[in-house]
Amino acid sequence: MTTTEDHIELVDELVRMLETRILDPLEILLTSGEPLGPIRARLRVEAEVWAAQLLGADRERATLTAARLIGVFFPGDAPFDPPASWWRTALGRAVARTTGHPAAAAVSYSTAGAMLGITRQGVHDLVKRGKLDRDPHGGVTSSSIRDRLNRPQESIRATTRSDHR
Repeated sequence: MTTTEDHIELVDELVRMLETRILDPLEILLTSGEPLGPIRARLRVEAEVWAAQLLGADRERATLTAARLIGVFFPGDAPFDPPASWWRTALGRAVARTTGHPAAAAVSYSTAGAMLGITRQGVHDLVKRGKLDRDPHGGVTSSSIRDRLNRPQESIRATTRSDHR
């Protein structure tokens, strides 16, 4: 379940990324001194919409929005493989809840830990107890991580407490 604070944090992060990765370089390239104010304002509105889509209940729309944003913010020919720290960002958390890992059906235990905000050993424990699905080729399925992140918080806390007794 997402909160208003999650939405605000995601919008602010998207705006910062748009500024530093798209608008600031564009300003450098445009020698006419033409102001980008209207474009900045439009992108702020779009960031609000994208955040609502990423955090909304429509998983297909959220997945498409995540793919578009990742394609723009992280272009390249190699598969998307962000560092562990990226999963702690507002966008990383939203993508994990929406799609799991957008470029991999299964991830390593350390990446699963980063996505869940727990240690690698914590992932091992969850796999051992059947709370996350182990991929037959190694690692943890991205879909089981996504599903765990989307469980109601009360249910996760109760399960965690009862699992440790």
